[in-house]
Amino acid sequence: MENLEAKIDGASSLEELEKVRVEIFGKKGVLAAEFAKLKDVPGPEKKAFAEGLNKKKAALQERFDARKRELEALELERKMRSEALDMTLFSNLGEKGALHPVRETMDRIIDYFVALNFAVESGPMVEDDFHNFEALNLPKHHPARDMQDTFYFADGTLLRTHTSPVQIRTMMRQKPPIRIIAPGAVFRRDYDLTHTPMFHQVEGLVVEEGEKVSFASLKWILTDFLHYMFGEVEVRFRPSFFPFTEPSAEVDISCIFCGGEGCRVCSHTGWLEVLGCGVVDPNVFKAVGYEGVSGYAFGLGVERFAMLLHRIPDLRSLFEGDIRLLEQFR
Repeated sequence: MENLEAKIDGASSLEELEKVRVEIFGKKGVLAAEFAKLKDVPGPEKKAFAEGLNKKKAALQERFDARKRELEALELERKMRSEALDMTLFSNLGEKGALHPVRETMDRIIDYFVALNFAVESGPMVEDDFHNFEALNLPKHHPARDMQDTFYFADGTLLRTHTSPVQIRTMMRQKPPIRIIAPGAVFRRDYDLTHTPMFHQVEGLVVEEGEKVSFASLKWILTDFLHYMFGEVEVRFRPSFFPFTEPSAEVDISCIFCGGEGCRVCSHTGWLEVLGCGVVDPNVFKAVGYEGVSGYAFGLGVERFAMLLHRIPDLRSLFEGDIRLLEQFR
């Protein structure tokens, strides 16, 4: 019993300490053998003998635990030293880095509109029902409110499904003229080849006093923008419906893969849909307290543009973190 503390202190590794533990605390260990002697101790001395053993066991256990913590710390330090990486060994200053395709595409889009004196606005990703739906003329029964599309929280807030709430917040904060774009991440309950739960949009809004803004000016700026992004493609506007614009249109470009001849990518139509737009609905202006104004709005998916520009077939590959994807865009 006298050398047990020395054995604990003398263990130089966790493996050695485990052997000492078995020797002292195991079923056939020293302490078990001492406790077995209780049956032979005379009655009056049993209590004092047991108390002495329990105190000895507690002291040994405390010493054992302390030594184990010391050895674990030493083992962790040894492991960290053995696994340490000298990052200078991997430096190759001759290689160029690259922006992520989505970031690079968003920067190109922003550069175009900033050059036309559009301000860049941002807003919260966690929104309320009013800014995300009601103020945008989306009635309670609209499918976009469905749980299949929107991530709701228990308190009734939600992850924004588009960057349009930024337009609402901007209009409620300032008076016309307004000329903004709202780039940022948005969230919807969707996941397949062309959809992910998180993606990026750039939405634009122009508002002026009186009737200065028309659909014709919207067509001009979007046509010029699409030529800036994709070169000399054909652009067409198709009538469509969005709750927050009237009239509304979806915008197509001639297929950049087949030149409009028809291929698998464009479903043999010769056209690719790229964005939506329209004249701001009067109900939206009413929701933010505007009167006697006119305006237009548009929105596009950044990932959609990145896929077209870089010929990326699966949207999900943009978010898988595979460094081999980035290496293609040096």
